[in-house]
Parts: sequence; C-alpha cells; structure tokens
Amino acid sequence: MHQQKQFKVLLVGDGCTDEYVYGVCERINPEAPVPILKYTRKETRKGMAWNVRENLMSFGIEVCILTNKENITKTRYIDERYNQQILRVDSEDTVEPMAFDLPEGDYDALVISDYNKGFIPPQRLFELVERFDGPVFIDSKKDVLPDDGCFIKINKLESKLLKSRNNNLIITKGSSGAEYKGKIYPGEHVNVFDVVGAGDTFLAALAYGYLTYGRIEDAIPLANKSAAIAVSHIGTYVLTGEDVNAICS
Repeated sequence: MHQQKQFKVLLVGDGCTDEYVYGVCERINPEAPVPILKYTRKETRKGMAWNVRENLMSFGIEVCILTNKENITKTRYIDERYNQQILRVDSEDTVEPMAFDLPEGDYDALVISDYNKGFIPPQRLFELVERFDGPVFIDSKKDVLPDDGCFIKINKLESKLLKSRNNNLIITKGSSGAEYKGKIYPGEHVNVFDVVGAGDTFLAALAYGYLTYGRIEDAIPLANKSAAIAVSHIGTYVLTGEDVNAICS
C-alpha cells in the first residue's frame, strides 16, 4: 500500500444487492421464443454505493456510509458457458430520502454515488456539495448537477443527456479512457468480461488518487487502471490488495 496516512471518507448514495443466477441454456422454451436457463448456482454481492465502499476500503480508506435501508435487488440471469446475460430483474422498494443531519467527524473527502433511486433528492445533492468543506466526488444519474465545488464522473451517454453546464466533468469512455477539460486520458486495453460496477471502481479510485496525489490529473489515470481491472472480471468486482499494489506501482 502506497498510502502514508489513512484517509477518512464520507460516502453517501444508493445501495443495492446484486444477485447472479448462473445456469446453462441448451434449448428454447416451447411455450415462448425464449431460452430456458438450467440453474447451476447463485452468487450475491453488494452493489452500487456498497460497491464503492468496498473498493474505497481496498485502498485502505476508512469509510462512513449513509445509504438506504430499503431493499433494492438486481437479479441477473447468466448463461455461464458464454458469460451472456439473458435477463435482469429489478426489485425496488420505495426509498426514503436521507436524513438532513450528517455524521460528525473530520472527513478528507465526500463521495456521492447517486443512482437516482430516491435516497438523494435533487436539492439535497446541491446541499451536500455546498455544506461539505473539502473535495467532493460525484457519480450521478441525474440530468442536472452542481457546477462548482466538486468533480463529477459521468459516462459518455449520460453526458449527452446532461441539461446543466458543468466545468469539472470527467467523462468515462470505456476502453478509450476518460476525458477531462478536453484532454483524453487513455484507457487500458483489456479483455472485457463484464462492465457491471466499473463506474463504482472508477469513482473509488478517483477519490483515492486525488487524496494521494493532490491533482485530479494524476488521479484519472489511476482510476482508468482500476476500472480496467474491474471489467476484466465477471460481475461486481472488488479490488484486491494485489490489484491495488499493481495499480499504484
């Protein structure tokens, strides 16, 4: 680990459970033109904000997380012979907005993982940025986002749908890397097995890189390397100590 002090981060966001139902498709359903999945196994992992938390912790960061108590479950049905997702079923309870009070303590950064499920209402997102005294990193599905006082990670499609003007957008572009203020930071060329959770890994690594190096320009390449490792694995992936050593070497 290349970290001389243990950073402490406040993480706010929507959390979920990721379920993976694996099986083998060998025939088509005679009742309808859909494949029949012969069940073999199921795996359960923490997703969305929880995945950001796990990856922040992989970098040795102490994390205080505020997330929804209600159940959000994403169940993916996968033909394991080809790692092909044939169906995703989402189950979502109505999410109560977060409480106004934030936990006491000194935090080195605020990380917001906003999947727009209801835990962070639009006005609350702006309030969080305004109230926090320190670097703020946001990954959000909303189309109107703060302009000042934060770094916003967003993908290429989401950037086209954004209705607000933002000066600190970091636009991720898959294997092409990421763009920040007109400059492209090249990505890593790897075999992509699954893009689930790659944005969470990028966000966690971005925050760690900025806290470690003090410049977002140095944090983005580290985030690119981290996301490349994530997409090289099947399902929601948490960086290992070996991964982190390779990224930071």
